[in-house]
Amino acid sequence: MIDENLLKILACPACKADVELKDNKIICTKCKKKYPIKDGIPIMLVEEAEDDEK
Repeated sequence: MIDENLLKILACPACKADVELKDNKIICTKCKKKYPIKDGIPIMLVEEAEDDEK
């Protein structure tokens, strides 16, 4: 699980918007990119992100 204080300071590297935790992924509130969490560490690299299918 990601610490709430860490989540508050993270921002999307693609668009700099706030992020939220959902389904064990870090999701951008603006561009909707989904960043994986591996071994409890958020991988905040644009190359690793999944784009929203919608």
